[in-house]
Amino acid sequence: MGKIVYLMGKSSSGKDTIYKRLLEQRELLFHTVVLYTTRPIRAGETDGVEYHFTDEAGFQKLQQEGKVIEDRTYHTVQGMWRYFTVVEEKTFHEDRNYLMIGTLESYEKVRAYFGQEKMVPVFIELDDGERLQRALDRERMQDIPQYEEMCRRFLADVQDFSEEKIAAAEIEKRFLNRDLERCISEISEYIREKCKESV
Repeated sequence: MGKIVYLMGKSSSGKDTIYKRLLEQRELLFHTVVLYTTRPIRAGETDGVEYHFTDEAGFQKLQQEGKVIEDRTYHTVQGMWRYFTVVEEKTFHEDRNYLMIGTLESYEKVRAYFGQEKMVPVFIELDDGERLQRALDRERMQDIPQYEEMCRRFLADVQDFSEEKIAAAEIEKRFLNRDLERCISEISEYIREKCKESV
């Protein structure tokens, strides 16, 4: 297998936008691993694109089959939501580079499964004030805005992405997403260098 480029960052730091833009860069030739979630689908999302949407029974079945390599649970104001990575025979191929997105915790579990040499961590940062404004703007676009859940996620990021946890995950390179085009350019160059190392 080639490399797994793993995007991480606090909520509303621009991960999803950067993820989609990196996939558009044909020279990087990324394949994707669509995560699973038990949370409700949001306006504008498509099953199998942003996530595979399932329920608790679906999660339990996949876990019993030994296909879940990492999962994290969030106790939200709407109930318990799970996000998880499923590995099946068709999920990963030896000759391909993959682009994934997740949290520090999920990154560490994927790294433990595949090995450090396969991983290219990409940590995206953004000023907290700008992140909060982006989160608010995005939530207003939902059919039923969930402002309480938005605030819970924002506050949880303080602990989930503490400097201690970032250091423990051995994240050495960070990318500031103040200017999207510049950020994508810097990330693309970094990925190209790391993927060359595996050739």
